[in-house]
Amino acid sequence: MPAQRRVMHALVATATAVLLAACGKAAPAPAPAGPPDPDRTASAEPIGDGPAPAGAATEGLVETPVTVPPGRGAEPLDVPRRALVPAGWSLAVWARVDGARLAAFAPDGALLVSRPGAGEVVRLVAGPGGPTTTTLISGLTQPHGLAFSGNVLYVAESNAVRSYPYADGRLGTPTAVVEDLPDARSPDLRGDYAHALKSVAVGPDGAVYVSVGSTGNVSPADRESTPQRAAILRVPPGGGPAEPYARGVRNGTGLAVAPDGAVWSAVNNRDNIPFPYDRPYGEDDGSARGRVIPDYVDDHPPEELARLYPGRDLGWPYCNPDPDVQPGVPGSALDPSDPPFVADAETNPDGRRLDCGTLTPIEQTMGAHSAPLGLAFGAQLPAPYGQGALVGVHGSWNRQTPRAPEVSFYPWQNGDLGGQRTLVGGFQAPDGSRWGRPVAAVPGPDGAVYVTDDGAGAVYRLAPPGR
Repeated sequence: MPAQRRVMHALVATATAVLLAACGKAAPAPAPAGPPDPDRTASAEPIGDGPAPAGAATEGLVETPVTVPPGRGAEPLDVPRRALVPAGWSLAVWARVDGARLAAFAPDGALLVSRPGAGEVVRLVAGPGGPTTTTLISGLTQPHGLAFSGNVLYVAESNAVRSYPYADGRLGTPTAVVEDLPDARSPDLRGDYAHALKSVAVGPDGAVYVSVGSTGNVSPADRESTPQRAAILRVPPGGGPAEPYARGVRNGTGLAVAPDGAVWSAVNNRDNIPFPYDRPYGEDDGSARGRVIPDYVDDHPPEELARLYPGRDLGWPYCNPDPDVQPGVPGSALDPSDPPFVADAETNPDGRRLDCGTLTPIEQTMGAHSAPLGLAFGAQLPAPYGQGALVGVHGSWNRQTPRAPEVSFYPWQNGDLGGQRTLVGGFQAPDGSRWGRPVAAVPGPDGAVYVTDDGAGAVYRLAPPGR
């Protein structure tokens, strides 16, 4: 988006947050305004008895049969499946990998995929009869995030990050980058850890970033723990102690480095948010503040796609981004870019735990309860897409009309990300049932995009025309 418009919106958003959020004041009656910018605004989706959508922004996509080669048709791909993809593109089952999660391409062109439940990382190598799959590492503790820096592979387990020299499909002796990360086995947590899986990214200077999720939906103690949870930690180039880089990051499973070297995170936000404004909601009388209203929960708070920098605070669990063009008004249009923060009525009712007006608005968001997992930059797709970021969207549970699983594309524009576009959809039927749940999407050296799906136990190859 143009820089001038971005600055103006940020100023307005910050002022709105100060007036409406920090002290829990009533939201004013919406004032007449001009039409919202169509590039920035989406309408709230149907709720209640409305049909479940096939994707977030599926304009221009066409329904296409999913190609299932012989030998790869186990459930749920034992019956014909159709997906929404750009016209002329194809989607094929490239491999079957049970519990496939995050992925990374190695320097030799092999695709590495993590399997946290199996404690292993597998290596897939393309061949004329389909890829061959071998176990690269086993015996790990919930391995999840994978990243390469040159010929060094970084693997994020639930309790540690280790690096491995990689050459010709073989690994050298591992080196501990950071150990004793919190997980369900940490003595002080007594097995209570909802977001134990970690992700890893390596900056251009060699610094290593690791996501440490929150222990639960709303657990303020995570912000004060040692090591800090609900945070992105940074290990300096050459090694050293892991220090908080960004905090208030509830579950930043998506973690990647942008073309300009900045670190970004795709974040799963809280569930069952209470209504934050001291005013009626809908046709009810009296203040609805502090009530958990399903219609409000459906679209609040949005999931975050945020640029990180030293000391950045994403606010959780005290402040939540509010995408409403008309704050607190049922059915308000939703503005996904730079939403202001509002104080959480459960954890920060008087605004004293954290002044939400001091927080930088989130650069981009997606629909509440989308559950973004994998994040990858480097995609260079044919027109009309171009360069951008790919996000694996796992789909919601905390929503009356389920949010659809998909692969989303965000265009990279002048050091920023533009709005969400569905690149692959159709995993969800109108009744809300699903046959697949994408986790990650990574650009391949052959110009295709490779998508992991832990619901179907598959890796798909999404190919533009001619690839």
